[in-house]
Amino acid sequence: MNMKKILRGIVVLAIFLVFSSPLSAATVYWTDWTAVSVTAPGVLGTLDIGSSDVDVIFSGSYSFAQTSDGENYWDPDTPYLSPTVDNAPPASDIIGLSAGGTVTITFSEAVKDPLIALVSFNGNTVDFGVPIEILSYGDGYWGNGTPILNLDGDGFYGSGEVHGVVRVPGSFTSLSFTHTAEGWHGITMGVVGLGSTPPPSTVPEPATMLLLGVGLIGVAVFRRQLHS
Repeated sequence: MNMKKILRGIVVLAIFLVFSSPLSAATVYWTDWTAVSVTAPGVLGTLDIGSSDVDVIFSGSYSFAQTSDGENYWDPDTPYLSPTVDNAPPASDIIGLSAGGTVTITFSEAVKDPLIALVSFNGNTVDFGVPIEILSYGDGYWGNGTPILNLDGDGFYGSGEVHGVVRVPGSFTSLSFTHTAEGWHGITMGVVGLGSTPPPSTVPEPATMLLLGVGLIGVAVFRRQLHS
C-alpha cells in the first residue's frame, strides 16, 4: 500500500476519534434553601460541595420561597441540561421574584462560575454588571422563550417564557443582579466547585494522548516502509 495513503488514513482516523468523543457534563451542586430569614428580607440555604458546606444568603424582594415541599417548577428538566450541566435543580426548592429591583446572593466561601437556573422570565430585563453566558434554555413549566443577550453581554431580555441556565464566569463571594417586575419568575443557585482553582494537571488530556499514539503508529509505518 502507498505510504502516503496509509499516513492520510491515520490522520483521518485521529481526527474522527477526537471529535467524536462524547462531552462530559459536570454534576452541579444546587442550593438547598432551608429557611426564610426573619431579621431581614431574605432566604437562607446551603451548598453541599463535596466535603465543604457553603452557606448561601439570598437578599432582596421576593414573593415566595419553597424550602422543602411544593410544586416542581423545574419539570421538565430539559431546559436546564447541557454539555456543561448534567443535572437539573431539585424538585421543589425555588425563590419566586415579582417586584423588580436588586437581588444579592452571598456565599460564605468563594464559589467558581455560579449558575442561575431560571423559571418563567417573561419580558424581564436582567443585568448582572459582569459578563454572563447562557448555557441552555427551552420548553419549561410555563412554556418556552428565548433569552436575548444585551449589547454588553452582561445581561439579557426574556422574550417569551424563558426557562434555562445562566453562568457567571469567575470566582465570587457575592453576586448581584437587577431585574424588572412581572407576576412572578423564579430562580435558584448552583455551582460546580469552589472558587479556588486547582493547579494545572501535568497529565495529558485524553485527546492529546490519542494523537500521540496515532502519531507513533504513523512513525512505525513510515520506518517499516523505509526498511521494506
